[in-house]
Amino acid sequence: MADSTIPQASSSPSDETTRRKSGRVKHKPVFLQTDPNLSIIPNGNTKRKRTTEVEEADVDNLDSEASDSDGSDGDPDEEELKEKRRKSRSKKGSIKPAAKKPKTSQPRTTSLPVRPAINGAKKSSKPRRPRAKPNSAMADQGTGLFAELFAQGHTADAVAAEWITQYDRHNTNAMCELVNLVLKCTGSDSEVNVHDIEDPDNAASKLEDLQEEYQAKIITDYPLVSKAKGYASFRSTVTGFFSALIRTAHAAGVLYSDIALIENIEVWVTTMSSSSIRPFRHTATVISLAMQSALCSVYSEIADGTANSTRQKEGEQKRKAVNKDRVASIQKRVDEGERKLGMIDTMMENIFNAVYVHRYRDVDPKIRVDCVTALGRWITAAPDKFFTANYLRYLGWVLSDTSAPTRMEVVKQLSKLYKRKEDIGRLRGFTERFRPRFVEMAVRDAEPNIRAAAIELLGLVRETGLLEPDDIDSVGRLVFDSEEKVRKAVAGFFAKNIDDLYESVVEELGGEEGMAEAVGEDDPEDFDVPRKSWLKLKCLAEALQLYSAEDEEDAEPELQKAHPVLVGAETDSRFTLAAQAVYQGVPDIKEWQVLAGYLLYDNSSAATNGNASKSPEYLFRERCQLNEFEEVLLLEILKESVKQRLLEAVESETDKKGRKTTARAEEAREAQENVAVHLAEIIPRLLRKFGANPTTAAVVLRLEHVLNLEIFEELRQGSTTYASLLDDINKQFLTHVDQGVLAEASNAILHARTFEDLQEVTESKLQELWTDTLSSLTALASARNDGKEFDLVSLCNTVARIANLASVSDCVSVFESESRPPSKRSTREETTSSPASILMGLIATDCLEADDEEAQERSQLTMDAIKAILFYHMWLIRSIQTSIEANVPVSNLPETDTFASALFTVMNTRPGTDPVRLAAAGACLDLYTLYARNFNPPPAPKDHRSNSNKQTSTPPNKPTQQKPRPPTLDSSIRPIPPECQATLLTIYKLAEKHFARLSHRTLEPSAADDEEAVDDAPEDPDSDPDDDDDDRDSEQRKTRTLLAEKQLCELAGKMVLAIVGRVLDVDGTGTVRARLTRNERRLGPNFREVLAFLDEGKRKGNAKAKAQAHPEKAGAKKGVEKVKKSREIVEVSSEAESAGEEDEDADEENGELADHRFEDGEGADADSGENATARVDDDIMGD
Repeated sequence: MADSTIPQASSSPSDETTRRKSGRVKHKPVFLQTDPNLSIIPNGNTKRKRTTEVEEADVDNLDSEASDSDGSDGDPDEEELKEKRRKSRSKKGSIKPAAKKPKTSQPRTTSLPVRPAINGAKKSSKPRRPRAKPNSAMADQGTGLFAELFAQGHTADAVAAEWITQYDRHNTNAMCELVNLVLKCTGSDSEVNVHDIEDPDNAASKLEDLQEEYQAKIITDYPLVSKAKGYASFRSTVTGFFSALIRTAHAAGVLYSDIALIENIEVWVTTMSSSSIRPFRHTATVISLAMQSALCSVYSEIADGTANSTRQKEGEQKRKAVNKDRVASIQKRVDEGERKLGMIDTMMENIFNAVYVHRYRDVDPKIRVDCVTALGRWITAAPDKFFTANYLRYLGWVLSDTSAPTRMEVVKQLSKLYKRKEDIGRLRGFTERFRPRFVEMAVRDAEPNIRAAAIELLGLVRETGLLEPDDIDSVGRLVFDSEEKVRKAVAGFFAKNIDDLYESVVEELGGEEGMAEAVGEDDPEDFDVPRKSWLKLKCLAEALQLYSAEDEEDAEPELQKAHPVLVGAETDSRFTLAAQAVYQGVPDIKEWQVLAGYLLYDNSSAATNGNASKSPEYLFRERCQLNEFEEVLLLEILKESVKQRLLEAVESETDKKGRKTTARAEEAREAQENVAVHLAEIIPRLLRKFGANPTTAAVVLRLEHVLNLEIFEELRQGSTTYASLLDDINKQFLTHVDQGVLAEASNAILHARTFEDLQEVTESKLQELWTDTLSSLTALASARNDGKEFDLVSLCNTVARIANLASVSDCVSVFESESRPPSKRSTREETTSSPASILMGLIATDCLEADDEEAQERSQLTMDAIKAILFYHMWLIRSIQTSIEANVPVSNLPETDTFASALFTVMNTRPGTDPVRLAAAGACLDLYTLYARNFNPPPAPKDHRSNSNKQTSTPPNKPTQQKPRPPTLDSSIRPIPPECQATLLTIYKLAEKHFARLSHRTLEPSAADDEEAVDDAPEDPDSDPDDDDDDRDSEQRKTRTLLAEKQLCELAGKMVLAIVGRVLDVDGTGTVRARLTRNERRLGPNFREVLAFLDEGKRKGNAKAKAQAHPEKAGAKKGVEKVKKSREIVEVSSEAESAGEEDEDADEENGELADHRFEDGEGADADSGENATARVDDDIMGD
C-alpha cells in the first residue's frame, strides 16, 4: 500500500463509477508497510537513505510492468496485479538487507537498510576448526592419504573432500589409497594394489596374507593404543576423517548415487574387524563405529527434513486453494528423503550386524568399551532407529561384563538415556528386564566407583517411577556401607526415601492442615516445643533403624574383646558414618539445636485429658515418640551435626581463594562461641536423661570431644558451667561399668586437660576420681586377701576404671603411695599395701579352673590389671626422662622383675591362644622394649657388605654421641630371658597355626620341635567346610578370621620391635627372626608388612645409597614401588600364597562378580560369554 503522503494519480469519473480503483500508479511506489526493513515516522518526511542497486532495479521493473499494463488493451484485473506484486516482493526478498542500528541523532526520519548482504555486511559463519598441525612423528611413516592426513597438516574435511574428488576421477585408485590408509593405521607397512580392489571377493584371503606378514614382524604396539609421542590425537584424527568422508559423500550425493562406494569400504573394514590379530581388529572396529556414528547424524538430519516436508505438504493440502504444483514439489522431496533414509538404514544395519554384534563381546575390554560408547552415541543421535528394545538389550547384556571399565561405561551411557525425559516410555520394557541387575551392581559390585555410578542410575530410574519398593530399600541400606564413596552417592537417594516416608506420615495425620493444627507455626527461638521438623527426624530414625543390619550385635562383642592391652585409635560407628553421608541430603539435620530439643522433649505426657487421644496435637506427639534404638541413632546424628557445623564455621574464615578477612573471622568466631555455649548447656541435660543407658551415655560423652574449651577460657565460664560439666562426666565414670562409657569418659577428661587455663579445675576433678577408685580398690582387695566375701564384679569394674584413668593421667605417685583401708581396726601391715602392689598381686594370683563359672570376670580382671601396670611403667619412664633432661638425680628407680615374673606366670598357666595369655605376652614384650628403646644407646651402624669392613666402619677418633643415663638403670635394661623367649615363641606358633587354620592357609612344614607346641592349637568349631553354605556361619567365621589375624599381627609386631630394640633374639643365632620369616609369604600381605620392619634400616640404607648413585632413577623407582604397594589386597588366596606368587589375578582377589554371563539366545553365541577369558589373547568371542 502506498503512503498517504505521496500524491497518487487520479482516475476518470467514469472509471470510478464502473469499477473499483485498479491500484495502478504513475509515480514510483514506496512499499513502506509491506517491507519490514522500513519504519514510518509520523512526520510525513519520506526521505530515505541510499538503497541498493538491486532494490532500485526491482522498483524500475515494477514501474515498467505497470506502464506496460497501462498501455495494454484493457486494464488488468485484480488477480494480475496481485500476481505482479507477489513477484516483485519475491525478488526483493531474495536479497536480505544488512542489519543497521537506528540513528538516534535524527529520530524523525524513515530508516532503511544500508546495503544488502552481498555488498555489505558479511554473513555470520560458524567458527572455523583449527587447522591440523603437521605431525613430525609420522612425517616419514607413510605416503599418500596417510601423509595428507597426518604429516601435511590438512584438516579431515579437506582430505575427505579431496578424496571424493579423486574417487570421481578414478574410483579404483581412490579406494586403494583408502584401504592402504586403514592398513597403515593398524601399524602395518603392507599395502594392497588396484587388482586387489577390483576383486572384492578375494579380500578375505588377501587380508590373511597381510596378517601373516604382520605377525612375522612381531609388532608389539600399534598406533591406536600407543603412548608414544605424537600419537595422542591419532584416534580423533582417524575417526574424524571417516566421519567427514561420510558427511562429504552425503553432501555430494555420491553416498546414494554410487552404492559401490560404501560396499567396498564395508568389504575391507568389516573383514578386518573379524581378524584374529588385535591391531587389525581394534582399528577396523573403531573405524566402523565412527562411520556408523556419521551415518546416524546424516540419518537424523534427513529424517528431520523429511518430517518437516511432510508437515508442510499436509499444511498445503488443508488450504482452500491447493497449489498442486507446490504439493507435488514437496511430495517429491519427501519421496527423495525416504529413499535416502532407506539406503542409510540398510548401510547402518549392515555395519551393526557385521561389526557390532561380534565386537561388543570381544575378548579385548578396550574394544568392548568402544562398542558400548558408540551404541550410546547412536541411540542419542538417531533415537527413531536405535532407541528400541532390539538395540537397548545389548547395553543390558554388557552390564554383566567382567571388565570394570566396560561396566562403568555402560552405566554412564544408560544414565544419559534415563535423563531424556521425553523418551522414558521407550525404556519401560528394558527397565523391567534389567532392573535387578541395576540393584545388584549398586549393592554387590567389586568396584566402589561402579557402585556409586549404579546408585546414581537407580536414582534416575526412581524418578521415572519404575523402581520397586524392595529395590528402594536395598539401595537405602547402603547408607551403612563401608565404602565412603558409596555412602556419599546414596545420600541423595536416602534423603528421597525420608521425604517419601514423611509425606506418607503427614497424610496419615491429616495433611498440612492437621500439622498446622497440631504444632502451629515454628518459633525460631524456642527449640523445646514441638515443630514440624521433629516428624522428619522421626522418619529419619525409623529409616535408619529399618536399614540397620540385624547381625550387628552378634559381631560387636567379639570385636570388643579384641583389645588385649592397649585401645587403638578411635573409630566412628556405622551410625556416625551414615550421619556423615546424609548430612548434606537431609537439611533438618543441620539444625542441631532443633534435634537436641527433640531429644530432650518428654513425650510421655502427651495426653493430659480424656479427649486428648482425638486431638491432632496428641496424635502428632504420639507419632514422634522415640524408642531406645532411635534415641541412639539421633544422638549419633546430633554429634555429627555439631561437628560438621563447627567445621563449616572454620572453613568460612576463608573465601574460595583461601584469603582470610576480618569480617569472616569474626563471623566464624561468633558461630563457634554460640555452638560452645549452647552445647555446654545441653550436654548435662542429655546426660541426665540418657546417662542411665551405657550406649546413649557413651554417645553423649562424645559430644564433649567436639566442645571448644578455648571459648570458656575467653568467656570466663570455667568455674561454673565447665565445672558442672566435669561433675557430670565424673558421675558417669563412677557409675558405669561399660568399657565404652569408661573409654569415652577418659577421653573427655584427656580433652579437658589439654587447656592450661582450665588445668586447675580439671586436676581437682581428676583427683576426686583417683581418691574414689583407689579407696574402692583397697577395700575390695583387703576383703579378698582376708578371705572374706567380696564382689568380684565390683573389683573388676574398679580395676577397669583405674586402667582407664592411668591412660590419661600420671599415676606414678598415686600407685606408689601407701593406702589405708576404710576400717577403724586396720593393722600396721595393712597400711603398707600400695595400689601398684595390689594390682601386681591380682596378676600374680591369676588362675583359671576348668569349671570356673566366673572365668570371664577373672580374665577381664587380669587383663585390666596388666593394662594399668603397663601404663604405670610408661609414666615412670616419662618421669625419668624428664629428670635426666633437667639434670636432676633419679630417685625413683624402676623395678621390673616383679611385673615380668607375674607376666611369665600368666603365660605359663593360660592355655593355647587364650586372650589373657596373648595380653600377657604382648605386655612382656612391651615392658622390655620400653626401657631398651628409651635408655639403651643407639646401635652402631652396620655394614652388610663383608665382615672385614665392619671393624673399620666407625673411625676411632669420632666417638658416638649418646644421651647419658644413670648407671642404676642398667638393672632395668636387660634382654628377655631365654626361658621367656621360648614361651613367647610357643605362643607365636599357636597364634600362627590358629590363623592359618581359620583362613585355610598352608604353612611351611613344621620342624620336630614345633609339633608339640602346635598340637595344642585350638580347633575351630566351624572348621567343617559344609558349614560354609550358611551365610550366618560364614559371617561369624570371617569375623573370627579377622580377629585371629589381628592377634597374630599384633604379637608379631611386638616381637619385631623387641628384635629391633635388641631385647629379643640377642644370642646371635637368629632363632626368633628365622621363625617369624618362615611363613612370611603365606600369611597374607598384612603380615608381610609387619615383618618388613625387620629390614627397614637395611632397606633405607640401600635406597639412600642408590639414590645418591643414581638420582635420576630415584623418583621413578619410588613411583613404581608405590604402584606395586597400592595393588596389594588384604585377602590373598591360599593357593597363590603356597606357590610363592604375590598378588596375581587381582580381579578375582578383589571379589569380582562371577555373574558375567550374557543372555542366551539373544545376540550371544554358544561359545561366547564367560568362557572367552580362557582363550588365547588374540581370540575373539563369537567368531
